[in-house]
Amino acid sequence: MVRGVVASVVASFLFGGLYYLAPFLAPLTGEQIFGWRMLATLPLTTLLLLYSGQAPGVLAIAQRVRRHWPLAGLLLLSAVLFGVQLWLFLWAPLHGMALPTSLGYFLLPLAMVVTGRVVFGERLSALQWLAALLAAVGVLWEVLRVGALAWPTWVVVVGYTAYFALRRWLRTDTLAGHWLDVLMLLPVCLWLVLADRSGDGSGWQMLLHTPKLHWLIPLLGITSGVALALYMTAHKLLPLGLFGMLSYVEPVLLVLAAMLLGERMAPGQEPMYVLIGCAVAVMAAEGWWQSRRHARRTSPSITD
Repeated sequence: MVRGVVASVVASFLFGGLYYLAPFLAPLTGEQIFGWRMLATLPLTTLLLLYSGQAPGVLAIAQRVRRHWPLAGLLLLSAVLFGVQLWLFLWAPLHGMALPTSLGYFLLPLAMVVTGRVVFGERLSALQWLAALLAAVGVLWEVLRVGALAWPTWVVVVGYTAYFALRRWLRTDTLAGHWLDVLMLLPVCLWLVLADRSGDGSGWQMLLHTPKLHWLIPLLGITSGVALALYMTAHKLLPLGLFGMLSYVEPVLLVLAAMLLGERMAPGQEPMYVLIGCAVAVMAAEGWWQSRRHARRTSPSITD
C-alpha cells in the first residue's frame, strides 16, 4: 500500500508540475503545447500499453467497432472530450485562468459522485450527500455573487464528468481505451504543431529556433507519461477509497501552481472556497474511513 500512496502523490506532483511548466514553454501557444504534449507522450503511453499486457484490449475494441460501427462515432466523441480537457489544462495557465480551472478539478470528484447516483444508480453515503450539499452551497454562493462560475470551471466539471461516464458506459475505461483516445487525437496534434496559423511560425519552427524547447518538449512528454504510469499503478495498488482521497492532492497543487503564477482569488470568493474545501475534507474523511474498513476486512484474523 505504501508503494501505491507514493505513486499517487508523485503523480499528482508531476501533473502539478506540468501545470506550472506551461508558461515557460513560450513562445508556443496553448494549442501548440497541447499538440507537442500528445506527440511526446504517445511513445511512452505505447510502451506502457505493451508493458502492462493490455495491447490486446485495443484489438478487442476494434473488433467491437467492426460488429457495431456507430461505436466509432462514440469513441471519437470520447477522444474529443479528452482532448478538450488536456488542451484547457495547458491553455489556462497561459491566459490567467489557472485558478478557475483548478476549482473545476476540486468539484470534479463531487460531480462524478452525483453522476454515479443519477446515471448509474449508485447509492450515496450520508457523507457523500453532505459533501455534495456543501459544494452545491459554495457554487450557489458564487453564482449569486457574480452570476456564474467561470467557464473553465464548467468545462472541467461537465466535460470531464461526461468523458468518464461515457468511457464507463462504452467499457473503454482502461489503458487501451486511453491509448485509443490519444491515437485519435494524433491528426489534430500534428496539424497544431505543423500549421502556422498566427504568422509567428509553426510549433515545429518554434522548436527548431528556440533552444530551451529542445529539452522542455521532451521533458513535457516524459513527465506526462511517467505521471500517467504512476497514476495507473496507484489505481491498481490502492483501495478505491484511499485512491479517491489521494486524488484531492492534485487540485491542491494546481491551486498552488496558479498562485505561484500570480493569480489570486477575487474578493468575496472566500466563502465558496471554504465550503468546497469543507466538502473536499468530508470526501477525504470518507475515503480514509473506507480504506480502514477495507483493511480490516482483508487483514487476517488472529484466530485464523
